Amino acid sequence: MLKLFADLTKFGIVVFSVLAGLAGYATGFQNEDSFDWKIFLKVILGIYFLSSGCLALNQVQDAKLDAKMPRTILRPIPSGKIKPAAAAILAVLFTLVGLQLLFEVQVVAGLVGLLSVFLYNGPYTLYLKRKWAYAAVPGAIPGALPVTIGYAAANPDIFNSESIYLFLIMFLWQMPHFWVLAIRYKDDYAAGGIPTLPVAKGLDITLYQIVMYTFAYVGVALAAPLFVHVNWLYILLTLPLVFKIIQELVRYYKSKGEQRWLAFFMWLNVSMLIFILIPVIDKWNFLFLGRG
Repeated sequence: MLKLFADLTKFGIVVFSVLAGLAGYATGFQNEDSFDWKIFLKVILGIYFLSSGCLALNQVQDAKLDAKMPRTILRPIPSGKIKPAAAAILAVLFTLVGLQLLFEVQVVAGLVGLLSVFLYNGPYTLYLKRKWAYAAVPGAIPGALPVTIGYAAANPDIFNSESIYLFLIMFLWQMPHFWVLAIRYKDDYAAGGIPTLPVAKGLDITLYQIVMYTFAYVGVALAAPLFVHVNWLYILLTLPLVFKIIQELVRYYKSKGEQRWLAFFMWLNVSMLIFILIPVIDKWNFLFLGRG
């Protein structure tokens, strides 16, 4: 039962969303504000329920497509492990609970959460991903909003440089992240009739786009001092990570996407978490180092 629930709500992705939200909350939280455990737990649970609900609803919406692809045919709905109606009820319930918790914490956080639901389960899922090769780009907007939700829960000024940096990191990361998988599972997406970039435009164009977005992604990471306050941790972690990502990108590109895809994919994922955690650690390291 737990595995069924985890598969329906895509627990691994939810964990990423919650971690991103926590990074946003910790970055937006001001030193002079009093910490409230109840609010903190509401933020965690709000993002958890909202992400779980959106992803479960996505599986309801994509059930017929999932049944056509070998990679997804064993998901809970196409495999018959759960009825679409039951999954939809759980998805809507979780989404509403998540939104309620976020609105209780901060109205702006709730509004950003509502926007993410609309964009992901509306235009992206119902139309863009089924019709457009570059759907991953607008689809990355709701995918990046968990970090903004977390930030808004602590600081409703989501258009400042800190919040923009966090959003850009998560937004730009998603294109190479997704297109690597799209190349890997090109035949599956073709079988499902989903015009991902490698299916609709071919391998060369997809690799070119991966290179361009990866450079944009690491470029924002290197430009972190323009957005957030950073010090020694920025040099210690960002520069080596950027070098490693570029190294794996070159290897992946030279092999035409056939070799070291997993290494490149994993370094992208690890780096994203580190890039959004650097401002957090920099801001709050005095708690551990004893500096005022």
